[in-house]
Amino acid sequence: MKKTAILLGASGLTGSHVLQKLIADERYETIKLFSRSRIESLPQNKVQQFTGNLLELEQFKTDFIADEIYCCIGTTKSKTPDKVMYKRIDYGIPVAASKLAKANGINTFLVVSAMGANKKSSVFYNKTKGEMEQDVLAVKIANTYIFRPSLIGGNREESRSLENLGLKIFKIIQPLFIGPLQKYKVVNAATIATAMITIANTNKQIEAIIASDKINTIGNN
Repeated sequence: MKKTAILLGASGLTGSHVLQKLIADERYETIKLFSRSRIESLPQNKVQQFTGNLLELEQFKTDFIADEIYCCIGTTKSKTPDKVMYKRIDYGIPVAASKLAKANGINTFLVVSAMGANKKSSVFYNKTKGEMEQDVLAVKIANTYIFRPSLIGGNREESRSLENLGLKIFKIIQPLFIGPLQKYKVVNAATIATAMITIANTNKQIEAIIASDKINTIGNN
């Protein structure tokens, strides 16, 4: 039987790759997008779009039904300088989505976090991601997978000059990253997308936390 997937964050770099791969994947009959605004030029026979305020996910409860949820939500300091709003997005939406998934009997939840996520961190970004991971795992969805990529490579629509500089530097020096340092290698958004879909469709026992080097390994095979 073909599956239905829910995707949050389809307009972002990683989410857009997940979307295109799910559309092309014959195992999926329906992809449900939940977002603030519609994405144009998508196949209506396979993609259903629900628009509204994602900070109030409960409004979508009756439509929030699927086999799997791919949560690729994330903002940046430049786009969301207010820390309260930042946390409502990066923490609030994934946690609310996991609770809604649990309530609706969805057994597979995949979410993009970040390397360095740590609820005890003094760095706001890492602390927010760490708290998100903790509370998503606390919901106890049977198949919960948290992806912790290093710097994410790919072509973004918006300009991120500092991040782009970091990517260029990492790409130059990453041949030196061997052994334990492999987890610091740049991971492409398309690779993350492939890894997420691969893990969602595997019967193998996989740990809940997927480190960046493992994302590269799974997503490039």
